[in-house]
Amino acid sequence: MTEQTTSPRWQLTGDWFDTCKCSIPCPCTFAQAPSEGDCEGVLVWHIREGRYGDTRLDGLNVLMLGSFTGNVWAGEHTDPYAAVFLDERADDEQRGALGAIFGGEAGGWPKQFGEVFGAEMRGMDVAPINVEIDDRLGSWSAEIPGRVTARAEALTGPTTPDGARVQLHNAPGAEVGPGQVATWGRATTDRADAFGFGWDRSGRSSKHFSFDWSGPD
Repeated sequence: MTEQTTSPRWQLTGDWFDTCKCSIPCPCTFAQAPSEGDCEGVLVWHIREGRYGDTRLDGLNVLMLGSFTGNVWAGEHTDPYAAVFLDERADDEQRGALGAIFGGEAGGWPKQFGEVFGAEMRGMDVAPINVEIDDRLGSWSAEIPGRVTARAEALTGPTTPDGARVQLHNAPGAEVGPGQVATWGRATTDRADAFGFGWDRSGRSSKHFSFDWSGPD
């Protein structure tokens, strides 16, 4: 008789944001092809509260570099690549939990998104990931010193009321799954030099989503 191994119950709530090559607003969130046909960028997850069985994950960060060509949501994309960084503050047990969740082994939305994206991994590392998110979503940023910098300010304009955010509800291509609200931003710094990924630009698309995931269902 073979013993079946199952993941423990888990739940994560927090903030996700990206900076990418696309024009503002990124068409991927509308389930369209990237504005230049291909896309590359930084994806960041900040866990406000989290648990994997009895393992707490509060305050930890995960960062990914990714690239692809074509429309991910239509299943028409090619050449998807990614590299992942885990928070150096996590102990061995927490790193194992993060790997199981974000690698899709523990089910939930990360598994679903991983099956859609299907990226080839260029590498994984443990690193200091410094994340800052304004409580009013006026700005958000992440940095791995010497390797990745992603900074953005909330999008605004002459007809945006003071303190209001430019947002999208019911996004057809939300990277964090259904039911969350996108807050649009403009990248002030978008820089990467790691695992063969390399770019340095500003003025392109950024967006913030909250996320609320659970598994293994």
